Amino acid sequence: MTAIKQLSFTTVMLLFSVIAVAQETRAQRFERIEAEKIAFITKELNLTPSEAQKFFPVYNQYFREISTLKRERRSDKTPYTPNLQSQKLPSNNLNPSNRDVLAFDAKELEVKKIYRKRFSEIVGPARASRFFEVEEEFRSYLLRELQHRRRDRDNE
Repeated sequence: MTAIKQLSFTTVMLLFSVIAVAQETRAQRFERIEAEKIAFITKELNLTPSEAQKFFPVYNQYFREISTLKRERRSDKTPYTPNLQSQKLPSNNLNPSNRDVLAFDAKELEVKKIYRKRFSEIVGPARASRFFEVEEEFRSYLLRELQHRRRDRDNE
């Protein structure tokens, strides 16, 4: 009986170690992508070391807020169904809990406006506005890389 318990314990420990390694790999991958993103933004916005030192703490706040908003948008599984009985126009009661996509978009736009102003205090208005283009360019770059790697993997 003790051999079975020992085998079960060993199996469970092996399973936990595999899960821990997989999670560590994901975390490392995230850190690598974040480092690439920081380098990309720094290069594309032509940030000086002094600007970068001020810019990235504000960027990290922005990223957390946008990530939280997007997570809320994805996690709300309540399908949006308009109330057909009350066809009053326009309604300013945009409620994200009803999965109102426009409400999420409006909130995202508001966050971007706030941070564009904060970024402009550090790097000026032109580069602050350019940041959002650079962010989109980086997303496109990541998507192309992912597609390229999948294609390479499929061709092996």
